[in-house]
Amino acid sequence: MNHAVLYVRDARRQEQFYRELLGFETVIEGPDGAFVFMRAPASVNHHDIAFFSIGVGASPSPAGRGAVGMYHLAWEVATLDELAEIQRRLADAGAVVGASDHGANKSVYAKDPDGLEFEVMWLVPPDRWGDEEHEAIIRPLDISAEIDRHGGSTPSASRLDARAAGSGS
Repeated sequence: MNHAVLYVRDARRQEQFYRELLGFETVIEGPDGAFVFMRAPASVNHHDIAFFSIGVGASPSPAGRGAVGMYHLAWEVATLDELAEIQRRLADAGAVVGASDHGANKSVYAKDPDGLEFEVMWLVPPDRWGDEEHEAIIRPLDISAEIDRHGGSTPSASRLDARAAGSGS
């Protein structure tokens, strides 16, 4: 996936949330807050998400409550230490709605100011997946235990892939 574009009540409010809690940077801002394009930390993409304001009177998304629609977007972090820090910031903001150990990835779920759910996750290096690669796993997440198990600064699988690609191997 290259990027996501979301209709929101107030693009500037989303911009502040994503900047302060997730470390995104603003690439382009529209006049009077009509839209905001943002890049995720360490991304080489022009933008990873864009928000278009449709007004404070917009109704909540009915997706998942009797209407089809997207459940959530996921943002990957480089390390478990980073996931723990983001979970702390999101919890302090009252945005966390859950945390799960899915075996091959460790995930924190939160909602943005408009109530749209997103996931922040760390992808376990593939050589550690074992049989869990082919299982649908939902266990409570204990980030401290996962840091003890994998190491807080161990790069995610995607970061390992990027390093391998950059080294010519």
